[in-house]
Amino acid sequence: MNADLLFWLALPIKMAVTAGFVVVATAAAERAGAFIGALVATLPIAAGPAYVFLALDHDAPFIAASALASLAVNSATAVFALVYAFAAQRHGLLLALATALSAWAVAALAVRSVDWTLPGALILNLVVISTCTAIGRPLRDAPMPLMTRRWYDVPLRATMAALLVTAVVGLSRSVGPAVTGILAVFPIVMTSLMVILHPRIGGQASAAVLANTITGLAGFSSCLLALHLAAVPLGTPAALALALAVSITANLLIFAARRSGLPL
Repeated sequence: MNADLLFWLALPIKMAVTAGFVVVATAAAERAGAFIGALVATLPIAAGPAYVFLALDHDAPFIAASALASLAVNSATAVFALVYAFAAQRHGLLLALATALSAWAVAALAVRSVDWTLPGALILNLVVISTCTAIGRPLRDAPMPLMTRRWYDVPLRATMAALLVTAVVGLSRSVGPAVTGILAVFPIVMTSLMVILHPRIGGQASAAVLANTITGLAGFSSCLLALHLAAVPLGTPAALALALAVSITANLLIFAARRSGLPL
């Protein structure tokens, strides 16, 4: 079968699988409270399926290079979360989200302008995530009111996730591993959560969710690090499984550390 035809036949399946994964995961996050919800939201909910489908079209070195780019840009997501958390204190959804996404775009472009090595990307994440965590700590504790579902919740989340996987998988054929890695970690899950949560529970409570995600992004950094290091020597399937296990383990450790009183 023609490769282009196979690509377009497979794309709807990829979109549907990713959308379903995001819908289930974000529904769990909504019910779990700000901290636990944030840890769920920083699992590889959207990036994981996107990388699985990328692996069907690209070799292990491409995946490893993309994961390194994703690791560097993960720092921009911490900036996104912090900016939204502060903007949501005073502004409505549209202005807060536009401000946060603009900050992410500026930060991602700045990161993209550098040819990152692994040590550099790790140092960048350490500095940015720790700084954003310290600044956003006062915003993390807010009561989470009870939420009622609306008819558009599931279709909205499914559509946003499907658009992400379409962009990542489609554009990866022409933009190369660095830009693919940036697209794969676009904060689509956080954005979809804010679109749903902010109008329903208010700015302070939705800001608390994103302020808590900053710590969880350290776990996501570990996930991307594992994928980058393991893709070539172990092969992409094993590396993806390892990255997921590392992400879950890291977030469980963050949960345990926070419960024990450590100021993470």
